Amino acid sequence: MSSSSLSALLGGSIQPGGLTEYGLAPAPQVFPHQWIAVRPRFTQFNSELALTPLQQTDGVTKSGGVVACLNRHYYGSDSRIDHSFFIGSWGKNTAVRPPRDVDRYFVLPVEVYHRFQSHAWNRQSALLQEVKGVISETYPNTDMSGDGQIVLVRFESYSVEVVPTFLLTNGSYWICDTNNGGSYKETNPWAEVNYIDTVDQATNHNLRPLIRMTKAWQEHCSVPLKSFQLELIAAEFLAQSPWRIYDFFWFDWISRDFFQYLYWKANKSITVPGSPEVICLGDDWQSRALSAYWRAVKACGYEWDNQIAGAGDEWQKIFGQQIPRTV
Repeated sequence: MSSSSLSALLGGSIQPGGLTEYGLAPAPQVFPHQWIAVRPRFTQFNSELALTPLQQTDGVTKSGGVVACLNRHYYGSDSRIDHSFFIGSWGKNTAVRPPRDVDRYFVLPVEVYHRFQSHAWNRQSALLQEVKGVISETYPNTDMSGDGQIVLVRFESYSVEVVPTFLLTNGSYWICDTNNGGSYKETNPWAEVNYIDTVDQATNHNLRPLIRMTKAWQEHCSVPLKSFQLELIAAEFLAQSPWRIYDFFWFDWISRDFFQYLYWKANKSITVPGSPEVICLGDDWQSRALSAYWRAVKACGYEWDNQIAGAGDEWQKIFGQQIPRTV
């Protein structure tokens, strides 16, 4: 959406301090006894988003059981951790409540790669089906599927996504891609983890809370962006935010400015760390970012004036019930 069409939509020109393409909305002067609910509200919100100890244990236990059955088959071991590691939100410590999938790489012996090279058709699809079959021997009554890049094991409380991989000599991994006749795709999950760690440390450990909050918005407003895309955009945004080193007292502005930044990412691209892969973000989510921005602007105004419930109503329209209406 262009600035002119946006102006028409809003019924007038975009004013200073409003939505601008490259600048951030300026901060008002801070006075005592204003914004009294911001810090406790966002502190509680962050706590509500974190997985509980029971949820963490459940995810580790279920995914560990899957790893154990693969180790028995491929390595003659009952280990629940060897030849495997967490990726995705669990690997980057950005998982949210309620629980979503648990993603784990499982590194297969190189002999398995050579064995499947003899297949004349889609080797990657055949490999996923073998891994699925191995898991189903231990979990015969559990629904599962193997397609794309993963074997999905659907437990009642969690779904475990297993990514069969081969370790390369350069430290990267080959994963299956069953699309277009099948191929292997090179990935470097540690590069993404290191990128999130680096930005989080440089921003007073504000990145992971922001990521979890954006995922709450993604879930509540059915935003058609993938979680890892939101993570990378949040890192890119926060690295240049003037509020990046402050605490939860500033998270109303951080949230507002994130949605503004996100709005202007429509039809632009992001690069996956450690990979040449460039992903176009499209724009089918842009109207949701715009709506979240203006609700955040309204909520910030209420926070400034200590209209606690009014601000809470607006925040809940963005993030859902996990952010408290009153504190």
